[in-house]
Amino acid sequence: MDAWRGIDEFVAVAAAGTFAAAARKFGASTTHMSRSVALLENRLQVQLFHRTTRMVRLTDTGRMFYEQCQRLLHDRDEAIAQIGERGEPQGELRVTCSVAMGERFIAPILRRYIEEYPKVSVTLDLTNQVVDIIAEGYDLAIRSGKLPDSSLVSTRIAMRSLYTCAAPAYLARAGTLHSINDLAHHECVVGTSSTWQFVVGQQNELFRPKGRWRCNSGITVIDAALAGMGICQVPGFYALPHLANGSLVALLEPFRANDEQIWAVYPEQRHQLPKLSMLVDRLRHELPAMLTGSHPPVA
Repeated sequence: MDAWRGIDEFVAVAAAGTFAAAARKFGASTTHMSRSVALLENRLQVQLFHRTTRMVRLTDTGRMFYEQCQRLLHDRDEAIAQIGERGEPQGELRVTCSVAMGERFIAPILRRYIEEYPKVSVTLDLTNQVVDIIAEGYDLAIRSGKLPDSSLVSTRIAMRSLYTCAAPAYLARAGTLHSINDLAHHECVVGTSSTWQFVVGQQNELFRPKGRWRCNSGITVIDAALAGMGICQVPGFYALPHLANGSLVALLEPFRANDEQIWAVYPEQRHQLPKLSMLVDRLRHELPAMLTGSHPPVA
């Protein structure tokens, strides 16, 4: 297997940034790591690293090779794990999710999951950007709304509602609403979405809100609405507690958009791995109750 020799060491050094740090993590000597990478460079006839006395930095060729090697090693480890798991979840899971959904709901589910299955480790990356999960080596992405056509497997795990709402004090000052068009005459508190969704009859209708307060944090948007700064449209998990205690009032309910689907998205070749399939089942079991504010059911 000479073709594989040095690749594990190369990936470890690229990830760690120094030969010494990579050696500690790899469980080998610094000399072994340096020699293995040098032999790999000699065999490939390319320079993979720029070296200084304090650190190493990937060359352009090394960066491209590193990305390819990461995928190769991940797929190799997945193939070995699929044989070895025998129904018990084990191995690393890399998950990506939006910040708000991840912090409030996905992270607690993942924590409970790895507490139950100690052979599983999780890396959760929270970002509001839609990442290429195959190119970047993720096992699972949590996404909402309409998905583009792709070769990825999509499993619906929950639904969420969008609520248009405002504080009673704001409505007392600015007046109430009777139609979507009335929004144009009101102060809007805007979050990550540049359009608000409604349904009129059987047709979807979009409204582009305008206002003096914009923020990509749902918590900050809801706080601004509670402070009487204007009308917002947010997922139910932000709004429902405040609607229940009267600190916010639901608006334009006859035109509320259809519930939005939440998906677990993952590469087709990994869906049979117990660590992934059992996590998707858990998400489908626990997430709906969490989104509506009730306690997750006990497994």
